Amino acid sequence: MKGARGVATRDAGGIIQNAVSGVAAGAHVTGASSPDTQAANERDTVRRVALGSDHGGFDAKEKIKAFLKTIGYHVTDVGAFNKDAVDYPDLALKVAKKVASGECDRGIMIDGAGIGSCMACNKVKGIRAAMCYNVKTVVNSREHNNANVLTLGGPLHSDEELYQMTKVWLETRFAGGRHWPRVNKIMAIERG
Repeated sequence: MKGARGVATRDAGGIIQNAVSGVAAGAHVTGASSPDTQAANERDTVRRVALGSDHGGFDAKEKIKAFLKTIGYHVTDVGAFNKDAVDYPDLALKVAKKVASGECDRGIMIDGAGIGSCMACNKVKGIRAAMCYNVKTVVNSREHNNANVLTLGGPLHSDEELYQMTKVWLETRFAGGRHWPRVNKIMAIERG
């Protein structure tokens, strides 16, 4: 079957089965490769995910929520809870606050393009939100930037792409090493 962008898609059950067995097509999940990096990343086990969307990302959010629960994540849905028009900054703020407070390990926010939600999330102290559009940017956001919120344009991706990107993002660890000073500089900016 072909998705909206002409990308071959499979039913959710097939995607979920592939993701659970770790054979999602093209998935590149990296882990720590050196003992020093491994020790720094032992705490990077994600279990609690804040999930939000505006009305434009509602359908994608609902699919991602079901998928993440199937593969073992505890999902805190902050809304939207239907397709009635809402303002994405309000939901992005809820996702970001759940992560910044420590109530959730990471957050995912979905709107029409992912851009506005990323801007809103990044206004919250302690948040490093990344708007990603493929697996390569997802991996980079985690390995290099230690992103703790992922923003996506739900309608821009097939179901399979959404499942793959969220799974890879949640499983990819921060590489540390040469990236630490750069992330520290990002965080220093918000301290003034």
